[in-house]
Amino acid sequence: MSVDRIPPKPREGLLFDQSVPGKRGSEVPAADIPDAPPLDRRFTRREIDGFPELSEREVARHFTRISRLNYGNDQGFYPLGSCTMKYNPKVNEKVARLDGFAEIHPLLPTEAVQGSLQVMAELERFLCEIAGMDAFTLQPAAGAQGELTGIRMVRAHHESRGHPRQVVLIPDSAHGTNPASAHLCGYRVEEIASDARGCVDLAALRARMSDDVAVLMLTNPNTLGVFETDIGEICRVLHEGGGLVYLDGANLNAFVGVARPGDMGADVMHVNLHKTFSTPHGGGGPGSGPVGVKEPLTRFLPMPRVVRADKGYRLSSEFPDSIGKVHSFHGNFGMLIRAYAYILANGAAGLREIAETAVLNANYIRKRLEGTYHLPYASPTLHEVIFSDRNLEKYGVRTLDVAKRLMDYGFHPPTIYFPLVVKGALMIEPTESEGIEEMDAFIDAMIRIAREAEEDPEVLHAAPHTTPVGRLDEAAAARRPVLRWTPELSPKPGP
Repeated sequence: MSVDRIPPKPREGLLFDQSVPGKRGSEVPAADIPDAPPLDRRFTRREIDGFPELSEREVARHFTRISRLNYGNDQGFYPLGSCTMKYNPKVNEKVARLDGFAEIHPLLPTEAVQGSLQVMAELERFLCEIAGMDAFTLQPAAGAQGELTGIRMVRAHHESRGHPRQVVLIPDSAHGTNPASAHLCGYRVEEIASDARGCVDLAALRARMSDDVAVLMLTNPNTLGVFETDIGEICRVLHEGGGLVYLDGANLNAFVGVARPGDMGADVMHVNLHKTFSTPHGGGGPGSGPVGVKEPLTRFLPMPRVVRADKGYRLSSEFPDSIGKVHSFHGNFGMLIRAYAYILANGAAGLREIAETAVLNANYIRKRLEGTYHLPYASPTLHEVIFSDRNLEKYGVRTLDVAKRLMDYGFHPPTIYFPLVVKGALMIEPTESEGIEEMDAFIDAMIRIAREAEEDPEVLHAAPHTTPVGRLDEAAAARRPVLRWTPELSPKPGP
């Protein structure tokens, strides 16, 4: 596909540019009641200078065109590694929109919300069975908040034993939010290196383990897509030293229904409902990151908790050792409903098939692209595969060029430059949603891009060619974001 055959998309202008003085979206009839006293201007918004004036038709078309510039899983393959951007079955949406769930208010009396409390109790039970944990809290609104909740419980556990400890160990292949969560809980973070397989270096872990280590935060499979095959020994080292093991369950989709983290020795873990259990996510939410614990930590779970009552269920705050609330009311309830419906629809056999298909898809992509793109680790991968741009460096092409060029072929780019332990990383996760036809089209595009890198690298350097806006200065955008329009930013053309 040559550049001159790619029609550029028109750029959608700002509403300010389309404004014509006097245009209105509605006409309000003259009032037949006396004027009210003027509002105190201290409590009203000042008018924006040059506020756009448009018809309803123009406003509707503007936002409709903008919405079509967005990308979602309903449009096509969304290969963001570590994000598990699977297709969300529409039956989940239908269930979440039932009046009894969608119209519920969290302050209703207990007797009026028995159905919702039952859903929460049963979802906790499902997650315990899936993860091999003894209890769950549904309050955390995302994986990162789940991490914070879990590490707060770890701290409470150690403090109850008279020794809070000071250090959290985190492998270099872990998710980036892990260190932040540990720091927010007052811990010092120390990194544990990976070995040549991409797994935790057991010798380095044994050498570092001492009585100042509170917990190891382990992502399994890790961000290289590699399963930590020494997980049993890793947990033994931590437990013998009096520490705990936190398992980051963001990649649970790789083995859901196949293996259970609790059986491997994990003491606490979070689960991303918006990843493994199919609730829409991206663009800032919503999400849900329930946290499961083994029995010694159950007394520290956030409250209130759903408990059995004489007639049904009730919410209880009778847990004196609880770390308290971590979310207003009871978590992102709509996400809980969607995950509950997804688990019921699939059942145990269906959940296992999800993991098996996700692993098969990732390895299909790995096999077809191996050799065209550099594979930094030879270890078997599960749900995602990591390539790098090493094979393209001799042509002056980098990972960012590949990602931008993929947009011209109609694909959302994969995760790039992560994990940080792989220079120029391309992190691809197809999930179980994708059929072989879509994956073949993606693979063919990746192979063509590699050929372009050799034959005409300037095509990649200038990509994307088909989007309304070309390649932006991302560093400048992050450091000096434009948060408010001014006429100087988008001057109107002359006559």
